[in-house]
This record gives sequence, C-alpha cells and structure tokens, in this order.
Amino acid sequence: MSDPLSSCSNSEPFALQVLGNSMEPEFPDQCVVIVEPWQYPAEHGMYVMAMVEDTRWFRQYLNDEQGERLVALNDIYPDIPLEGLEWKTEGVIVQRNIKLDYEQHGRRRDVKKFDYSRKPPAAQH
Repeated sequence: MSDPLSSCSNSEPFALQVLGNSMEPEFPDQCVVIVEPWQYPAEHGMYVMAMVEDTRWFRQYLNDEQGERLVALNDIYPDIPLEGLEWKTEGVIVQRNIKLDYEQHGRRRDVKKFDYSRKPPAAQH
C-alpha cells in the first residue's frame, strides 16, 4: 500500500484508522480520522500527523512555557519534546468519526470536525 503522506501528488484529504489507545479519549482505538495535508507550521493545540526523525506520530502539538512538543492524550504515553529534532507537520486532523454501538444507537456515527484556518505559507519545521 502506498503511503498517502509521502506522496507529493497527494494534496487532497484522506482517511486513516486510529490503532491503539494513545489518543484516547478523544480519538478511540478503531475510529477514523480525516487528514488534510498541511504545508504550514503547526499551531498550539492542533491534532497533527508529524514526521519526527523518520517516525510518524499522531499527536497533539503544543508550544507553550514547557516547550514545543507532541503530546498523547492518554497520560500513560510520554511527551515527545521537539527541541533539537528534525521534524515537520505532514497533516492535520480535520474530522473524527466514531462508529457507535449498533445495539444502542442504530446506524449512527459520532462525527466531530476540527476547523483550522489556512495560514499564509511560512517557514516549515
């Protein structure tokens, strides 16, 4: 399977399935996220797909008095401090879809959208 985040020709949003519990409770295991390729620097609080030293991470980007870092929402996972590392934002999460239990909810999904206003091009990390 081709890697949608490494393709130069891929500028359209695409879906990925979350595997694992590192981003729970907001992004539970098996939920689907819509990723929009992103060419701008990440902003504090964004949910991002980032390449850090040749490893891709789905985390929340934070930049505050504790420094610039990627954070898992599940506290059992350590932060990833970004100072001194080679990294870049590859995409931002613009939507999360959770398939709800059929017995309780019928054929419903919990959909949440994340709106990130486009910024003018700037120096990329």
